[in-house]
Amino acid sequence: MNPIITNSISSSIKLKQDILSSSSLLKIIENASQALKSTFLNKNQVLFCGNGGSAGDAQHIAAELSGRFYFDRPPLNAEALHVNSSYLTAVANDYSYDVIYERLVEAKGKKGDILVGISTSGNSENVLRALKKAKSLGIRTIAMTGDSGGKMAEYADFLLAVSSKDTPRIQEAHILIGHIICEIVEEELFGDRK
Repeated sequence: MNPIITNSISSSIKLKQDILSSSSLLKIIENASQALKSTFLNKNQVLFCGNGGSAGDAQHIAAELSGRFYFDRPPLNAEALHVNSSYLTAVANDYSYDVIYERLVEAKGKKGDILVGISTSGNSENVLRALKKAKSLGIRTIAMTGDSGGKMAEYADFLLAVSSKDTPRIQEAHILIGHIICEIVEEELFGDRK
């Protein structure tokens, strides 16, 4: 048996056990879920941003909210900010890749919304700038990161920092946390419609 298989599974399980054992992180997950629920109840939106695999996670979680998770129910206003490739390439070319999310937060975001920034390092400049812009506009922020939270920690109302420096394991934990949040939001908003 190739040890990569067993080592990857073992390290993924260990990180998830660490999350399960962290009462403070579990409480932040619960509080972030309630913040999303409140945002949707108030007819506001949740915006997501990230790069690479974290962009994939942003799009995945936004789709679970705007589509459906466990059961049919009304859609929720959630969007990943990188899905317009014409915008993304134009702004990256004309300005800088560092401002692609910041400009969209300024254009689309309003007080009462939430911005979820996802970065395994917590230091992705374009996500960091988006969080700063959101804070300046009175938009609540959630940062999903690894280890210490990096520079994004300073701009997060809710810091979901998983205790790892291993990018694939962090991304696996992020999608787990994203799914938990989606399930809580869906159940509490629409559970009576199952």
